[in-house]
Amino acid sequence: MHTESMFPELATPLTRSTGILASQALIEMAAAGKISSDLPITEAQVQPASLDLRLGAVAYRVQASFLPGPHSTVLDKLKSLEMHQFSLIDGAVLEKGCVYIVPLQETLNLNSGISGTANPKSSTGRIDVFTRLLTDFTSEFETVQTGYKGPLYAEISPRTFSIVVRQGSSLNQVRFRRGTPPAADAAMRRLQETEGLVDKKSGPIDIKHGVAISVNLSGQKDSDLVGYKAKPHTSLIDVDKIGVCAIGDYWDPVYNSSSENGRLILNPDEFYILMSKEYVSVPLDYAAEMRAYDTKVGEFRVHYAGFFDPGFGHAASGGQGTRAVLEVRSHDVPFLIEDGQTVCRLIYEQMTQIPEKIYGAGGIGSNYQGQALKLSKHFRS
Repeated sequence: MHTESMFPELATPLTRSTGILASQALIEMAAAGKISSDLPITEAQVQPASLDLRLGAVAYRVQASFLPGPHSTVLDKLKSLEMHQFSLIDGAVLEKGCVYIVPLQETLNLNSGISGTANPKSSTGRIDVFTRLLTDFTSEFETVQTGYKGPLYAEISPRTFSIVVRQGSSLNQVRFRRGTPPAADAAMRRLQETEGLVDKKSGPIDIKHGVAISVNLSGQKDSDLVGYKAKPHTSLIDVDKIGVCAIGDYWDPVYNSSSENGRLILNPDEFYILMSKEYVSVPLDYAAEMRAYDTKVGEFRVHYAGFFDPGFGHAASGGQGTRAVLEVRSHDVPFLIEDGQTVCRLIYEQMTQIPEKIYGAGGIGSNYQGQALKLSKHFRS
């Protein structure tokens, strides 16, 4: 694999000793066998600051979610929790409310000092498919320990829609990090001054343990549509088919008028797609992650899919005026949210290099550049 820089004037040699690894470094890792697979790593898997992971040939239906812990492999735990296994080669249905473990095609042989963090892909989170990365000998989801050598697994639990997947489908992604780069508020404040990380159009920007992101329940200039609420009983969604599902078959619109003029009560365990008040931008030499859950802001979860690539919302790659889409689910009790309420925070981390691939540029399949309120790519516009 080889890519030419889409911004040759910005492509620089390694300038930082710590940070998130860029697309060209991922390609080098694959060539060196640090990331390997029975099937070749493809160009389409390599994103500006992450690698898409592919499902393997078999899935295991399990009794419950689990962590292997520091002394066990995932397969060891599967022996006692597996209910049945089935092939994904020709496609299969993963039913909502069930938990599955799927070995991934990729395996790792990381150098010391290289670690990883995983997240669902944007399109996965927007259809409420809860998926987390597992490795052997771990006590944490979504974490690849430094120097890890071994297989990768996805835990998959569709929450709202049952889905069709197959061998090679991609539901999650992993970022690799060299060292432990700081994610300091002081650095984000400087970036806000020089780059304009977020533009709220009104009011000060709150940066404390990350950049505050608030919910928009006032609508847009040409519409009082503020979000969508998932219908409880629908047809399947094939995760590999783009633009084939009718919105009305899966979603009910939420309007400003029905949200009580800037207020919305989230019903327990119902799934909503909303948008941020802020316009978000990620500099070309940074990557960002939206932190999913903070009990201090309420009993609800925001943003299952939290990676924002270099170039997202950035004017240099056609993203000026890009809002963050929020995947929202209340837990336990009904919860009232109001227009402008802080719902999550965006953490920016430095890249070791400016990626040769930039989100929104060069036809790399950036489905959400320039978005406002937007459902996943599976739905017709």
